[in-house]
Amino acid sequence: MGMRIGLGFDSHAFKADVPLVIGGLKIDHPEGLAGHSDGDLLLHAITDALLGAVSAGDIGTFFPPTDPKWKGTDSTVFLKTALEEVALAGYKIVNLDCVLIMHRPKIVPIAEKMRERVADLLGIDMKDVSLKGKTLKVFRRMAPR
Repeated sequence: MGMRIGLGFDSHAFKADVPLVIGGLKIDHPEGLAGHSDGDLLLHAITDALLGAVSAGDIGTFFPPTDPKWKGTDSTVFLKTALEEVALAGYKIVNLDCVLIMHRPKIVPIAEKMRERVADLLGIDMKDVSLKGKTLKVFRRMAPR
């Protein structure tokens, strides 16, 4: 059996009055992420990467945002389904490398705890999980004078 690689991506806007959850961790922050579920963009991206690696569709295929039963759902439920699909296809996770693109909160102070949580959810060693925080620099195009 060969090796499969999946790529996942997710983004959510910040929203007041909801908890911030990233990587299965509740993070102290004045705003959370808007979403039909808990808005955990890291677990959503990992879920999509796993499903994509075994050609099983995407998170919306399994958990349509139009279905009210998924409203507010803990994203670990989605990840567990993706892990089941990976196992059904006869594969296992070897390692994970993720980049979180966000200005706030800063990832470095919570990266180790987040890596530990993600590794635990995936059933792999923490040394096989890499998480990096980056900020997105937006440049305005200037018209010539």
